[in-house]
Amino acid sequence: MVHVSWVPTHSGLVQDVEAVGAVCEDLGVPFLVDACQAIGQMPIDVERLNCDYLSVTARKFLRGPRGIGFLYASDRALSRGDHPLFVDMRGARWTGPESYEVAETAIRYEDWEFPYALVLGLGAAARYASAVGVNVAHERSWSLAAMLRTRLDSIDGVTVLDRGRTRCAIVTAKVDGWYAPDLTETLRERRINSAASLRWYGLLDFTPRSIESAIRLSPHYYNTEEEIDEVVTAIGELVASGPTR
Repeated sequence: MVHVSWVPTHSGLVQDVEAVGAVCEDLGVPFLVDACQAIGQMPIDVERLNCDYLSVTARKFLRGPRGIGFLYASDRALSRGDHPLFVDMRGARWTGPESYEVAETAIRYEDWEFPYALVLGLGAAARYASAVGVNVAHERSWSLAAMLRTRLDSIDGVTVLDRGRTRCAIVTAKVDGWYAPDLTETLRERRINSAASLRWYGLLDFTPRSIESAIRLSPHYYNTEEEIDEVVTAIGELVASGPTR
């Protein structure tokens, strides 16, 4: 099996999963796409991806509750007989002391216990995203992210870390003199929401570049150009003044 994270948690890089899916399709290799960071900020067509599985979380850009997500499973995966290593009574029927029969549908991947309140929250988030329009969210959030990268790049002491031909609405940057968790806490005091990425979040990427921590900013469609200005101004002031903690 080939497993690819479409967008990593620590970077705005967008992997070319469609090209990977084409290779897997030619070779007959099962293909799993981790779309947790992609869902809600870009259009997704599983047929174009040629993936057997696509997994997502409700939180992040889909803006649903934490602790719930969903899995797409292709007809090809079902017909192949794929099922979880630990299938439970919802996904299979016990037919004998040493035998069981998995469900014919994708219910074979489900657990008996369900957090129904979270399922309802996921449904509400999905309907909301559909009403806004995935293409609208995609174009708006990516445009704001591009603006943010350009503005951050103009600040001495700030290095934008996102690489690749295609970059999404996740913006990561190294800020000289600041440990990212301290910076995010200071920004929170200014009512600016951000997150910190540490070296072990992306060892193969951060280690060769000697990056110990980075700040992550993720504009969405509801953000404004004025808010981009506000965060850039705040980071510029904090770089100039240096850490206070």
